[in-house]
Order: sequence, then structure tokens, then C-alpha cells
Amino acid sequence: MSRFPVSVEKENQLLERMKTLGIEEADLKETFIRGGGPGGQKINKTASTVCLRHEPSGIEVRCSRERSQAMNRFFARRELCDQLAARIHGEKSKRQQEREKIRRQKRRRSRKQKAVMLDDKRKQGAKKVLRRRPEPDLDD
Repeated sequence: MSRFPVSVEKENQLLERMKTLGIEEADLKETFIRGGGPGGQKINKTASTVCLRHEPSGIEVRCSRERSQAMNRFFARRELCDQLAARIHGEKSKRQQEREKIRRQKRRRSRKQKAVMLDDKRKQGAKKVLRRRPEPDLDD
């Protein structure tokens, strides 16, 4: 019987990933707390949020993504693997890469960039003016 309410394949992938990163179940301290946020009476009464702490590295993960405690246990382990891999390999997580991309997109352009962009727009507009149909002469 599987420990998490996911397919056997997904569970095996998670356990294999934990093994390659050197995460053992004995090193994990798991606690359950009541979640916060929207949900009203149900969220205030059930302890479905999972706090997972990896003792050797000191990484702590909280997961309250799903209503089910068992699913949150699975997702917390997956998040822990992501954070530990990022720390070991120095790779940036997808979430961090998305944040940086948005920050770059929102950054203001410099004066020189604006001038170059406006110059290109003027050139493009001049090309389009030349493509117009000639207007008929009204002097005749």
C-alpha cells in the first residue's frame, strides 16, 4: 500500500529523488498545524497544513496547497527536494526564475533605449507611408 494518495509511479519518483539527494525519513521532522487564509470554519478546525523540517540542512517547508493532509505531505516532500537540490547544485528554482523574468520585464527603459526604439518606429512609419496608395490630384 502506498504512503501518499498519488500514483505508485509518482511516489517511486519522489522516493528515488529523495534517495539521490540523501534525504532519509529519519532526518525529517513532520508536524501538522491548522492552516490560515480563506476557507472559514473548515480550515480553522482541521490540521491539514504540513510543516516539514530536514534536520541536517535546517530547511523548513510549509505546505497547505491541498485540503488533504496526505497530499500536503507529498507536496511538502517534493518542495523540500527542490529546495535542497537548489542549495546543492546552485540552480535557481523555476519560481525564482519566473520572478526574475517579471522583474526584468517591469524594469524601466533607459533614455538611450527609448530614443533607439522611437527612431525605429519613425523609420517603420516612413516605410508604411510610402506603401500607401497615391492620392488623386484634385487640381485638374
